[in-house]
Formats: sequence, C-alpha cells, structure tokens
Amino acid sequence: MGKHLIIVESPAKAKTINKYLGSAYKVEASMGHVRDLPRNRLGVDLDNDFTPQYVIVNAKKKIVSRLKKARKNIESIYLAADPDREGEAICLHLDWILKKGFKGEIKRVTFNEITPTAVREAFRHPRPINVNLFNAQQARRILDRIVGYKLSPLLWKKIARGLSAGRVQSVTLRLIIDREREIKNFQSKEYWSLDAEFASQKEKDKDKVFKAHLEKISNEKIDLANKEDVDVIINSLENATYRVKYINEKKKKRKPQPPFITSKLQQEAYNKLRFPAQKTMMIAQRLYEGIELGKEEGSVGLITYMRTDSVHVSKTALGEVRTYIEKTFGREYLCAKPRIFKSRKRAQEAHEAVRPTSVIRTPETIKQYLKDDEFKLYDLIWKRFVSTQMSDAEYLVHTVDIEALKKYLFRTASTTNTFPGFTKVYAPSSDTEDDDKKEDKQQYVLPHLSVGEIVDLRELFPEQHFTKPPARFNDASLVKTLEELGIGRPSTYAPTVRTLLGRSYIERRSAAFHPTEMGELVIDLLMNHFAYLLDVNFTAHMEDELDEVEAGKKEWTTVLKEFYTTFSPTLKEAEEKLKSVKKTVIETKYSCDTCGKPMVMKWGRFGKFLACAGFPECKYTKSIPTGYRCPTPDCNGELVRRQSKRRSFFYGCSNYPTCTYVINKLPHKDEETSSQATDPHKNELPGEVPQSE
Repeated sequence: MGKHLIIVESPAKAKTINKYLGSAYKVEASMGHVRDLPRNRLGVDLDNDFTPQYVIVNAKKKIVSRLKKARKNIESIYLAADPDREGEAICLHLDWILKKGFKGEIKRVTFNEITPTAVREAFRHPRPINVNLFNAQQARRILDRIVGYKLSPLLWKKIARGLSAGRVQSVTLRLIIDREREIKNFQSKEYWSLDAEFASQKEKDKDKVFKAHLEKISNEKIDLANKEDVDVIINSLENATYRVKYINEKKKKRKPQPPFITSKLQQEAYNKLRFPAQKTMMIAQRLYEGIELGKEEGSVGLITYMRTDSVHVSKTALGEVRTYIEKTFGREYLCAKPRIFKSRKRAQEAHEAVRPTSVIRTPETIKQYLKDDEFKLYDLIWKRFVSTQMSDAEYLVHTVDIEALKKYLFRTASTTNTFPGFTKVYAPSSDTEDDDKKEDKQQYVLPHLSVGEIVDLRELFPEQHFTKPPARFNDASLVKTLEELGIGRPSTYAPTVRTLLGRSYIERRSAAFHPTEMGELVIDLLMNHFAYLLDVNFTAHMEDELDEVEAGKKEWTTVLKEFYTTFSPTLKEAEEKLKSVKKTVIETKYSCDTCGKPMVMKWGRFGKFLACAGFPECKYTKSIPTGYRCPTPDCNGELVRRQSKRRSFFYGCSNYPTCTYVINKLPHKDEETSSQATDPHKNELPGEVPQSE
C-alpha cells in the first residue's frame, strides 16, 4: 500500500490523477458529498445560531467505511475535491470524518486542470482547508434548506403534497412566468417599411441591382403606421429622380470575445449545438475529469475546471496558444501582444476561464477517442480559446445614401471581409454577440457609384410588419438573464432549470420554456406573502452576501440571522392567511367509471386531475382529457397527459392498455406541428374534439 491517500469526488478523476503520481500514492473517490443535512427533517437548530446537524448520507456509509480502512498505514491524506465551495465542503466533511483516530496529516490540494504539471504542482503546495469558502457553502446550504423546508410544507398544505419552493428556483420560475404573461398581454402594432431596388445607369453596371431602405423623410426617422402612409409616399415617388447624395467607405475591426466562463459556455453550446445547460455541464465534467486517449496517453483531462466566472488565463497557456497560432496560421493572424480580458464585476476570480488544457490537442487529432457530443463541445471550447489571441477581423463597410425629391432618403450598405483574423477559427453565434453590431447580411457587392450620379428605380417594395412580443426564455437566454441579474452562480444555473422541469413547474416546447398551470399557481401563492423573497434584487443581494462570507468580510451566521428575522414572521402570517386551493371544489360533467358519481377537479403534485366526488369511499381518479381524439382507427378514446418514470410528460390514449397510442406533445396555439407519434399513425395529428366542459 502507498504512503499517501488522495481522495477525489469521482472514479474518472481518480483514474486520471492516479497515473500522474507514482506508487507512493493511492487514489480513492468519495462519490461527492458524504456528509450533509438529514433528508427527513430540517436539520438546523434555529435557536442556536443556526447550528447544522450534519449526518453521514445513508447511501455513502459503505464509501465512508472504505475510506476509513484506506487510511490504515497512511502517512498523510490529500483532499483533492473540485476547487469551489462545494469541493471545499466535501473536503471539510471528509476531514471531520477521517481525522478521528488518524495520526498523520490531512492536507487540501486544488488544481484548475487535471494535467501532469498542474497536479504535481498542486501536491508541492498543499494548503489548509479554506474555512471561509466552506462557510459560504454552508450558509447557502442552510439558507436554501430553511426556504425549502419551511415553504414547501406550506405549499403541501395549501395546494398539494410533493411541491417545493426554493430561494433561486422560485425567482427563476417567476422570471419565466412574468415573461409568459408579458407575451399574453402584448398588443401587437402594425407598421410598414419601404425598400427600393435600384440599378446603375452605367453600361457596365446596368445588371448590378441593389436594394436600399427608406431611412428618413425630411431628415426625420420614418414612422409608417399603415398602408395609407406608404401609398402616399409611393405616389409621391412615382416620377421622382433618384440621385446619389452620399458615399462613405470606412474600415471596421472586430475583436474576438473572451474565453468561456460557465454561463457563456452554456449559452453558446445552446445557440450553436442546441445543448441544454445540464447536458453541456455533464459533458464538460467528463472532459475535465479525463478521457481515455489511447494506450500512450491514457486518461487525460482535456479542459480546465468548467465552473468559473473568470476570464483569466495562465501565462503558460497564453504562451502555448500564441506559439500555436503563429506556427499554424502565420504571424499576421497573431495579435500584436497578449490579449488580457477583464472579468465582470461580480466574478470571484477563483479559477481560470474554461479552456483546453493544451491547444496542441486539436479537436481533429483526438476525435477518434471522443463521443460525438464530447467532440462538439471540445471543438467549441478549443476554437473559442484559440480565437482569443488571434488578430482582429477586418471589414470594409460601404454606405450609400440615395435621395429623391430632396426629401426621401434611401440607404444601403454592404460589408466586405478584407481579413478574416480570428473568424478563420471561430465565428460567434449572432445570439451571443455582446456589444458588437451585427454585420450587414447583404451578400451582393454594390456597383461603383459616385456622388451626384442618377440611378434607375427598378421597383418599390412596401412591406407590412407587426411588432412582436418578447421571446420566451430558452436555455441560453435564461442563463444570460440570470447572470446579468446576479441570480445564482455558475454551478446553480443547470440544476435550477433541471429542478423546475422535474417539478413540472415549466415545460420545454420547441426549445422554449413554458410555465405550467401548477407553476403559475405556486408563484401566485408565494407572491401574496413572499414577494420580497421572489424579488430579483433581493436574490442578487443574497449572492453578494455569500461572496462576502467567502471573502471573510462577514460572518455566515449574521447573513442567516438577517434573513430569518424577516422570513419567520412572514411565514407565520402566510400560514394563517393564505387560502387553501385544496378546499376549492370544481364540478365537471364527467362521471366516475367505478361508482357513477360526479367527478370533481382537484390539484395534485403535477397539476389538475379528476377525482370521484364520493372520496374517500371511492378513490377513483383519472387524468383530464385534453380535448384531442385518439387517431387510432376504431378507437373512441381521448388523449390524456401522462408522466414517464423519468418525469417527462407525454400524451396517451385514455383506453390504455387496450390502445397504446402515444405522442410526445400536442399542437399548441403557437405551434403549427406536433412531434411525431411512436406508432404506425405517427404522421397524423390527433383530431380535435369539443371540450367536455
């Protein structure tokens, strides 16, 4: 047995690290947290400075026994969990468990990337466990436990058992619901635009037509509210002369974006790869912990730690990528000096940006060892990082103003890329462009024109438009909004979305998040008494408080006391005054299939359902029909909503198991098509039938 024991969270990480450190080291995995608050009770002494009552997790008792045995004849233990608050908490709990009866030293090591150099350097410089970092995690854990374990029973009492509320998840749900209501209340307004197609009178350019947009009338921005307004202009322009008034050519440069932080990685992975946030983080975790790259290299960590809000990059990585760019693309593609990016205001700066551990491992050279999704995400991270140290992209913007009747001003512009720069490697998706203006999408090249030249009008193109409501949130836009508002931290974005989907508070339809009726009911109830808790600014303030705890500027118990002083009396008032939805009985026209009594509508964990009015004597229940007829021939059933074992929803025939027709989703008002079914009638949509009530 070796002389030193190393404990990490996962077997994959253990396997990668094990090959870097000789036979004197033995690596074990804790499989995450081994000690936590109890699941069956609050586990926090509210009257004694919020003292947590930690217990060893039942599922981890065998692992704890194994780790205790592994320390036998060991000189020292190295705790090497991830370099964040959760990792620090795992280490402190392991320290508490393993130090009893252990005479050797217990040390903490951290590394931002799992490479031989980084790992060996970390073991040369171990440190004590960072208590401030742990206290920040502990404060968050207890804060969320209090909110969850105090508010959830209130929801059980007033709506249905099995519901939950959370400090971050409820605010996120409110954002989604507010957006949905904004969309429903949106009043669309009509407006018009007018484009013109011109051609040069010069013989050599006669075939070169180009379009221009009506920009101004009498030096005022146009505001065409209806067709009548456009018709007046078209009549005025019928016999007009069109003259080139202004020509301008200017060079523009576009700089590359910073390397990825967690939120930007999730956004870009969604925009370019359509990966949900949770999928992105799962794949990134595998790339970080280690991928087998054949017999020669073995398991290798391909990217740096993926939970970060810092754009910092080490000098070593900068040197390597700049050398690679110069050798691969030439000096003209290398920016003159290392580009240093600035992190956002709230960034903790604890880690580097998300980047490849070595740019020499290009995506193509290791593609054979990666699964398809792993390759796609690694390719995205690699290209983004390489682009950060490349030259600016250069463009020539050609703008032309054409005037008619000394009153109407048409404008056109074309953009020509004169030097690709960083875009040779990486072109950001338009959805994630920051402050850069999106380049003109015009593909043709303008003819050679001169000021004062008269051009021919080929045709006018009036077009009707309507203002559109704001878009529903998707994975990318929701993460972007949470980040901008300061809600949560890099490690919380994906779990928050997963929880809302798992609790059936929201649904994902065509990639967009739609709140369910249950989600809206929960938020409306909470807003009656806990509006401050669901306030964006309050939630962001709590994150800042936790950051101060981590920095050692504030006591964790003080943060909890300040919170509970307001929360406790509000909770007591809500318990007394909130009306119970459970007591609301809604009669329906359905009859019980068992006893024939009327069916009433009730609320359950996953929304409304039908129950026999004769309860508790008769306990018959069934799903509410959707109003869509089952398309299976000779079947008179209706489609009802069901839930799979994995908590995903689908629609099946009410005559199951006689009829096994299922479909993933129904057509909604904002969706023209439905997903295909999984039976021979998969190309048919269910026929709509009148609602029963």
